[in-house]
Amino acid sequence: MRQSQSCDACRARKVRCARENPDDPKQSCKHCIALAIPCTYDYQPKKRGPPNLYLRRLQEAAAATAQNNSQPNTRDPTAAPDAISPISTHRSLASPTQTHVSPPLSQLPSSSYLETPLTPVQTVSIVTPSGYPIAADSFHYSPVNAIPHATFNGSRELPPNAEDTQQHASSEPYGSFAAHNWSYKHHQPLPVLPPTAIPSLSYYYRPHRLQDIAPRDTISLIIAIFFDFVYPLTPCVHKPSFTADLHSHREERDPLFFALVMSTVASTLVQVPRSYLPMERSVVRKLAQTCYEASRHITIASYDPPTSMHVVIRYFDCIYQFCEGHEATQHAAFGEAAHIAVTLRLHEESSYEGLDPIECEVRRRIFWLLFGADKSTSILLARPICLRDEDCTVHFPKEVDDEYITPSAYLPQPHGKTAIVSGLNYISRIFALLGEILVRIRVDKRSPPQGQFATARLEEVQSLHSRILGALMHAPGPLRLKQTHQHCNHLPAEYGGAGFRQATFAEVKDFFDNPKASRANALNPFLVMQANLYVTQQLVRFVIEQYRDELVSSLQGNIDEHQVAEDREAVASDLLNILHSIPIQSIATNGPSLVHKVRFVASTLLDTVRKAETAPASAARAHAFLWDFLSILSEIERNYLLDDDRDGTSSAEGIPMV
Repeated sequence: MRQSQSCDACRARKVRCARENPDDPKQSCKHCIALAIPCTYDYQPKKRGPPNLYLRRLQEAAAATAQNNSQPNTRDPTAAPDAISPISTHRSLASPTQTHVSPPLSQLPSSSYLETPLTPVQTVSIVTPSGYPIAADSFHYSPVNAIPHATFNGSRELPPNAEDTQQHASSEPYGSFAAHNWSYKHHQPLPVLPPTAIPSLSYYYRPHRLQDIAPRDTISLIIAIFFDFVYPLTPCVHKPSFTADLHSHREERDPLFFALVMSTVASTLVQVPRSYLPMERSVVRKLAQTCYEASRHITIASYDPPTSMHVVIRYFDCIYQFCEGHEATQHAAFGEAAHIAVTLRLHEESSYEGLDPIECEVRRRIFWLLFGADKSTSILLARPICLRDEDCTVHFPKEVDDEYITPSAYLPQPHGKTAIVSGLNYISRIFALLGEILVRIRVDKRSPPQGQFATARLEEVQSLHSRILGALMHAPGPLRLKQTHQHCNHLPAEYGGAGFRQATFAEVKDFFDNPKASRANALNPFLVMQANLYVTQQLVRFVIEQYRDELVSSLQGNIDEHQVAEDREAVASDLLNILHSIPIQSIATNGPSLVHKVRFVASTLLDTVRKAETAPASAARAHAFLWDFLSILSEIERNYLLDDDRDGTSSAEGIPMV
């Protein structure tokens, strides 16, 4: 049996204290008996944390008052009062030197900064609001001394010593406090709102109705648009069960499903052309923000236990914040989604045992969507990789459409019918290759390979180059690109020029502004996925070729600039062929993410052409055509903005690039 406390000698020596009879506190321990010393238990453990200076001052003041009361008062009643207050006692003990540095308050001039905390601020109206509505712009705290202290029973009254504390706060110069008392100086009585003003998190985690946000018909329309245009690129919900749950009003019984619907609606509103929605742009933006906030209120209180639905919701939130341009919030949402996924062990195939087919496929799909987003963010924004390929053992999703996945079994996919999820599988393979090259680049940047290690690395990179070129070789027919000018020595003249720009800009304007425009190409999920697949393939190819050239240069000491320029021309030409082989409506449906990929390649290619003195004229022509097309993509990106302040006018000449 272990005794509750060690004796003073054993505690000082840091040895185990043992008595023959632990229940007898008067008995000496074995060590004290052996050393023939008294066995005492006088040690009192110190309280953890900083000292309670306020309590100490009260105790000192009470002791001083008691001492004064016990002595006869022989002082002249006309003399200046010399009562000791807690503040003055502290000043004389804790900060004796500062009384010489800071003059007495009576000698200080009237200073506005001393009065600021106690007077209302009248300069709020001159603050220019930002382009986005911020709650803090319209909410102001009242002065400290204007709001009484709230008690737990709801009554509002000042604590007994509140007036004294405020007097001390207004009559003490800031410099008269020692550094360690900074926290006391700033812990003045603050306005405390009633308990009902800030409800607990559990208040939001309750059933809701869709009608509380928007008419149910409006929500149903947006969900239908999601499955038509957004779902092929992000198939992370099971369409039959999701639709059935929506029809059965599951959101009125399950708060988390309500949050899923809200996040789905919010991410859809910022991803589809405005002509698809019979609402003003400001109304669309407000509805998207309301849906996002409704989802956030619920999910913030429901992390435990985590579910795959949490991951899907956070992924949709990440997309919403990306399209709204909130970079930090976007990365925070992605971080939550990735860490919840890892907590659920979605990256390990063994974690899928015992799950029903629907849950298995939802988990696999959302994991690989996160995996791809992680690699895309890493290359475009130079961020660290969160989900490494070597840590993942999970299989790709089964290439079966949702209607053939039931809670109990997988039904066979009809022969000759390509599953929608096949696009996700092929883009995931491309992103896996991107992850491999990024890991090698960053490892070598920290410790550059030399000699035979550099040669071995070059062979690995060349192998990755061959694999990326053949990544889509065995793609199913609907995903294969039908290029009209493949392997041309010279780019066709119709790839550039004022005529091409004018015609394409008119087509883009019709797609975004005309509700009656043809949507056949945008509704073809495989054409939409083709644009994402082949543009991403060229992005990864370009990254691999860049690093291959760096390795060759480090091994040989120089590199053939003419060959490099020809290689870059090939990338630009292939990228142009891809963009011209896919209808502009299908490209536009991919949204801003595709524009970012093309812009990354085009900007780096332009730098290469400028540096290469012997670059052929055809390379400059290819890059000029690519920049022409990028101006069209930027116009597409602009049309996705929901903020009218950021919506500038466009012309057939394109948007100037910086």
